[in-house]
Amino acid sequence: MTLSPNTPVLVGIGVLNQRETDVAKADEAVALMIRAAQAAGEDSGAPQLLRDVKRISVPRGVWNYSNPARLIGEAVGAPQATTLLAEIGILQQGLFADACQLIAAGDIDTALVVGGEAKFRALQATIQGIEAPETAQTEAPDILLEPEQEIWSEVESDAGLGMPVGYYALMESALRHATGEDIESHRDRVAALYEGMADVAKDNPHAWARDGMSADQIRNASPKNKMLAFPYTKYHNSQWNVDQAGALLFCSVAKAEAMGIPREKWVFPLASTESNFMVNTSQRVDLGGCPGARLAGKKALELAGMTVDDIDLLELYSCFPSAVQIYAREIGISLDQQITVTGGMTFGGGPLNNYVLQSTARMAELLRGQPGKKGYVTSVSGMLTKQGFGVWSTEPNPNGFGFADVTAEARAEAHPLELVKVDVGAGKIVGCTVLFQGDNPWRAVVVVTLPDGKRTVAYSENADLMADAMKEEFVGRTAQLKDGVFSL
Repeated sequence: MTLSPNTPVLVGIGVLNQRETDVAKADEAVALMIRAAQAAGEDSGAPQLLRDVKRISVPRGVWNYSNPARLIGEAVGAPQATTLLAEIGILQQGLFADACQLIAAGDIDTALVVGGEAKFRALQATIQGIEAPETAQTEAPDILLEPEQEIWSEVESDAGLGMPVGYYALMESALRHATGEDIESHRDRVAALYEGMADVAKDNPHAWARDGMSADQIRNASPKNKMLAFPYTKYHNSQWNVDQAGALLFCSVAKAEAMGIPREKWVFPLASTESNFMVNTSQRVDLGGCPGARLAGKKALELAGMTVDDIDLLELYSCFPSAVQIYAREIGISLDQQITVTGGMTFGGGPLNNYVLQSTARMAELLRGQPGKKGYVTSVSGMLTKQGFGVWSTEPNPNGFGFADVTAEARAEAHPLELVKVDVGAGKIVGCTVLFQGDNPWRAVVVVTLPDGKRTVAYSENADLMADAMKEEFVGRTAQLKDGVFSL
């Protein structure tokens, strides 16, 4: 196949884990990112390519750097590069698409996407009662990407929702009700799904937790595995206390050839799609559905000239089990197969806003070893708020790199329900969870559809009701509402 010289190609992969308990010896997040970028340069076989990078994009982490891409650029010899910082709420897949589109258009010939976290270092500092300093920075990036709106509402937060685990647990309850599973059988199935992911992590040299874990260990609360939001324990939750960084180095085919980068290093982005239509969790018509994922997921396959049956390697975003299941449900993917190449965000490691760099890097590594195979990587931002998809292979797309933003289509289809506060009333429960504080249940939270079709969110701190909510199916039942509190 004759390739356009501007065809984008991934040529360098850098993945880094740090598990250093001596805080004085541990690198801060930006140092990890620099090392990952340098590793990507070395991996390409042409480390001097880093000096030609025209754009460096970084997804925001829990750190305070104002323009980390500048620090990275200076360290790798590309101080002239345009710097981009993507705030939380911007899809990581979108950063890959941005780089590839610029390369395909001939605007630039080399780009670097890099990110990382040092939460394990910060945790060690807290445990030891010492400081974990980071480089101070005040300069602004050349480009700042920010989400269009907040990812939750006042009505939701008033009921006690805040951390993502509560929102995803509500989605999980809707899935459970839709399939007709009883609570215990459902918990068994989800735990078995995550046991399979833990098994994959055993064979991933970059995974954070490689010892494996049984379904019972995952399913049931224990001193090391606290219940967070029923039915989710810590081991259903993305593990963000990690020191991990990842870097992806892109260039044009012409640049790769000019730099003498071996063909066996090339991995082509076949297609990238995204939906950026933001709907608060409790305003979704179906809490267990995601039209944006269906539209963007299937469009990515279409642009790559394939169907779901042509996927050889799969990475379903796994911040929580409901995200995995909803994506599979919307795209038509069977969960009776290997659904991750990393081990997922619990076992592979889930650096806050950098996981898709880790999963895509691992996907590219595996594809290099299986020429011609096709990999499918999914991305999430927020509370399943935005959806992204990437298709990759060592063989190029005959139609060139394909990109589509299906936000308009998702907006036309996924009309949000109005969310209101209710003084007195009743309605049908469509989602339910019990939030925990420490070892103890704190609040049962329900999403309720009112007779007029509007939605509200309510809570209860009644101990008996919370206990019942973890034994009986509340979804589908009628809730009595008064001043934001519900009863049955």
